[in-house]
Amino acid sequence: MKLTTAGESHGKALVAIVEGLPAHLRIDEEQINTELALRQSGYGRGGRQKIERDKAEILTGVRNGETLGSPVTLCIYNKDFANWESCMGSGVCDEGVMAQKRLTKVRPGHADLTGVLKFDQIDARNVLERASARETAIRVAAGSLYKQYLAQLGVEIGGYVKEICGIVDENTYTFEQIRLSKTTQTGMLDSQTETRAIEKISALKTEGDTAGGVVEIRVKGLKSGFGSVMTYAEKLDAQLAQGLMSIQAVKGVSVGAGFAVGKKSGKDIHDEIFYDEKKGYYRTTNRAGGIEGGMSNGEEIILSVAMKPIPTLMKGLQTVDYTTKQQTVAAAERSDVCAVFALEIIAEAVVAQVLASAVKARLGGDTIEQVQARYNELP
Repeated sequence: MKLTTAGESHGKALVAIVEGLPAHLRIDEEQINTELALRQSGYGRGGRQKIERDKAEILTGVRNGETLGSPVTLCIYNKDFANWESCMGSGVCDEGVMAQKRLTKVRPGHADLTGVLKFDQIDARNVLERASARETAIRVAAGSLYKQYLAQLGVEIGGYVKEICGIVDENTYTFEQIRLSKTTQTGMLDSQTETRAIEKISALKTEGDTAGGVVEIRVKGLKSGFGSVMTYAEKLDAQLAQGLMSIQAVKGVSVGAGFAVGKKSGKDIHDEIFYDEKKGYYRTTNRAGGIEGGMSNGEEIILSVAMKPIPTLMKGLQTVDYTTKQQTVAAAERSDVCAVFALEIIAEAVVAQVLASAVKARLGGDTIEQVQARYNELP
C-alpha cells in the first residue's frame, strides 16, 4: 500500500494516488463524500467550510464500481481557487496580486518562518499552502477507500472527541456507543460536557483565540499478529504513531494507557492472559491498547491523539516581519476556532491507511477475495 498526496490549499485541486488496493473491491463513492462532509463538520469551524463542500472524483483505477488492482487516483477540486487563480495558478501570475497576497508576518506555531528559511522563499504562502490542514481533505477521501478495504475483513474504525481546550469527558464508552459521536456538534458523547465545550469555543471565538483537544480512536475486529517485533520499522504502534503525528497540528499520540504506564506498577498495567476453548486466548483488561511487542494482539486498538490550538489566531500573536525584521502582529488567514471534530475524522482515515498497509504486507493478495480467504484462515 502506498499513498501520495499533492495540491495546495488555494490551488486548483487536491490529488491522491492510492497504490496497492486489490482488484474487485467494491467502492462506495457516497461513503467517501460522507466522510468528507464529516471532516468539514463540528462546532467552531470557519468560513472556508461554507465555500468548499468537498466532493471527491475518482479519476483512475475503478471501473463499474470495482477496483482494477491498478493505482486509484482521487481528486478534490478547490472551489476557492476561482478567487485565487490570478496568484495561485501554475502559469504566469499577476505580480500585483501576488504582492498583495504575499505573507511576510509569519505566524507562531505554523510552518511559515522555518519554511521560508529552509526553501529560500520571499513569500510564506509558498510554504503555508502545503502546510495547511486543507491537505487532510484528500487524506480523508483516501482513508475511506482503506476503510472499505478493511471492512471486507470485518475490521471497523471509530472514535470520539474526549477533550476540548481542557474540558474533558471522563466517561468510558463501548465501541457501539462511540458510533454516536458523528451525530453530535463537537464529536463529544456526554451532553453536559459538550455544552461546556460549546460555551468555551464560543468564548474563544469572541476573544479571537483558538482551541485544541484530544480524540480517542478505536479499532475493532483486527486479528492478532499484524505488525512485527522483528524490526523497529515493522512495529505497528510505531507506524500508527508516525501516521498520526503526520497530521497537521498533532503534537501527541499514545497507545492504550499511554503516559499512565509511567505512574503505576507492573501489576496495575500489564494485561493478564487467559485461555478458553471457545474464546481462545483473551484478556480481561486492555491497558496495552491492543498492541504488544509492536503487534496487534486481537483486542481493540485504542489510540489517543492530541491536537494543539490552531496557530492562525484572528487576534494575531507577536512575531517578526521577515522582510523588515520589525516586530509586528502575525498575519490572520481565514481559519477555524476549533477543528477537533475534524481531527477525529482525519485520524480515523490515517489509522485505516496504516492498518491497510499492515494487512497488505502480511497477506498480499491480487483480489479482495484472496485477501478475505487468507484473513479468515488466521487464528
